[in-house]
Amino acid sequence: MMNGLKQGIVVKSTGSRYRVRDEEGNIHECVLRGRFRVSGVRTTNPVAVGDNVTIDIDEGLIVALSPRKNYIIRKASNLSRESQIIAANIDQALLVITIRMPVTHVEFIDRFLATAEAYRIPSVLIINKTDLYDNADMEQALRIKSVYGEIGYRVIMISATEDTDLTLLEEMLRDKTTLISGNSGVGKTTLLNRLNPSLSLKTAPLSDYHEQGKHITTFPEMHPLPGGGYIIDTPGIRGFGVIDFDRREIYHFFPEIFRLSAGCRFHNCLHLDEPGCAVREAVSGNEVEWWRYKSYLSMLLEDNEKYR
Repeated sequence: MMNGLKQGIVVKSTGSRYRVRDEEGNIHECVLRGRFRVSGVRTTNPVAVGDNVTIDIDEGLIVALSPRKNYIIRKASNLSRESQIIAANIDQALLVITIRMPVTHVEFIDRFLATAEAYRIPSVLIINKTDLYDNADMEQALRIKSVYGEIGYRVIMISATEDTDLTLLEEMLRDKTTLISGNSGVGKTTLLNRLNPSLSLKTAPLSDYHEQGKHITTFPEMHPLPGGGYIIDTPGIRGFGVIDFDRREIYHFFPEIFRLSAGCRFHNCLHLDEPGCAVREAVSGNEVEWWRYKSYLSMLLEDNEKYR
């Protein structure tokens, strides 16, 4: 390695500045070499948390980006660019959801899971705040657990504030790089503080009016876990706009729909109104949950000029 150049991993991104941990564990504050910003990339952030990079420690510059094994992306709220890379080089993704305070809508869940499927990132659903649920809420939580469990997703129900034993979750996270995401207010920060008390991350109450969380996590950041591995915390997001999907392949990212599509009369069936569609027959027969099919349709028919 040339003098002044080191390999490292991006552990925090604050827009134009990056915190990089080198192979010896030292932390360096860096910016991107100018060409990163003018290279015509289609994302708001050409470098993301989890990226392996080469840095010039003398200049405080990120000078090269190593190839990624994967990443997860969403439509950027900044309309001047196309997309936002949430994190890179992930072993698995945790999506924290809540039945109320706030409500996590199933379409949000489905869009997140479909995006993770598209980038081959295994996902786990965490249903949090079970201590707050009445009988109707718990029935809904168990319904969600049943539906997604039958599809093939792992679903864990917890109370991050009440549960004394999070061993199951800790085992699942050990020695892996895990992305944790979810709407604002679902309890991600509380859960992170339980998993690593030394973090002492700030939490805040929900907005009384909208029952929405306040954005406590401002920028993505990678935190170590006591048992080994890392967890990438992300700002709470209220929407998950998918991007860059070929509309002919969207059904591939709904595992139960993809499995059934083999029985369709036409190999290029989009499961809309084609004759002999095994997927629509399964929806009619309650073999596929209606809300999953509705989420699929919303992605398929979304007015998105980036669909090819």
